[in-house]
Amino acid sequence: MFAIGEASRQSGVSIETIRYYEREGIVPPPERSANGRRIYSAEAIGRLKFLKNCRNLGFSLSDAKALLELSVGEYSDCDAVFRMGDRQLASTRKKIAELRRLEAALTELTANCSEGNTDCPMLDALRGG
Repeated sequence: MFAIGEASRQSGVSIETIRYYEREGIVPPPERSANGRRIYSAEAIGRLKFLKNCRNLGFSLSDAKALLELSVGEYSDCDAVFRMGDRQLASTRKKIAELRRLEAALTELTANCSEGNTDCPMLDALRGG
């Protein structure tokens, strides 16, 4: 059994986020020691790591919670997991395309800049000029 600080360290999830997950019912409340402090099992830390991995892949908190529930259930619904993963992949690809458009626009804007000019082409473009 581990204190919240150690659970945070092992899982990579901040203490405040762990408390938030508990308040929101994303993870079950931890056991308490005799002095009332939260204590976490290795299984609880594993759940926190799972949520952290989901969030690192860009899944929403509600999707991460759903995936966690699927992972600890009696049976896994691979189709549901696939649909969630496929939807996240499509969203990620859309964001990448948007970032590439942003990169191209910024590349063009900064390429037009001349150091020391009193009239800045980039500012003119941003003003709509």
